[in-house]
Amino acid sequence: MAFATFDPGSGPAAGYEDGEPPEPVERIPYLPGTVARTAKILVVGDFGVGKTSLIGSVSEIEPLRTEEPITQASAGVDDLDGLTGKTTTTVAMDFGRVTLNHRTALYLFGTPGQRRFWSMWAGLAEGAVGVLVLVDARRLAGSFDVLDQIESHVPAPFAVAVNHFPDTPQHTHDELRQALDLLPETPIVDCNALERTSSIRALAALTGHAIAVHGRKDRKDRPR
Repeated sequence: MAFATFDPGSGPAAGYEDGEPPEPVERIPYLPGTVARTAKILVVGDFGVGKTSLIGSVSEIEPLRTEEPITQASAGVDDLDGLTGKTTTTVAMDFGRVTLNHRTALYLFGTPGQRRFWSMWAGLAEGAVGVLVLVDARRLAGSFDVLDQIESHVPAPFAVAVNHFPDTPQHTHDELRQALDLLPETPIVDCNALERTSSIRALAALTGHAIAVHGRKDRKDRPR
């Protein structure tokens, strides 16, 4: 898989604030003929952290969603603490696409957040060159098992994006790095999954990190 560096500002701009109706997103059904590089990105995170929202906010094609209503059967199984107003949940995957510049496009695959669906992660991760881990700082404990799952089943570089809700507590990146036991080189970025430009910046940070990691690996594996 080949990569190219890119300017995140060259992607689609314009977004919206929390609580306001989203602006229409121009849907582009086909990739421009100039696109020479594509990459598969996995978007993961605990239940309710905003994975579906992020993919929907950036996708230039109509995103594929597999959402179903939350029913009484999930009572006591899915932790809805802090998720007031959440009525649906992803049961299989989300899918979208974003063209970062005239030569590079990302295919985004979102995983279900509930633990009973985590067995699907390995299959969804096949061929992924990077993983964006969404974190809700209000419910940070739910991200510990997510990171363990990545280390065990997803052999790809990852970056952490802290999705900011209106009542998200303020933590420094150093505090979050320590709490999540992240390596110094693992990127941490702040984002608003409902806001397109913010979400693209998070994807840009991950892609830049993946480029660097894969580049080091290629140099290491190259015959001398």
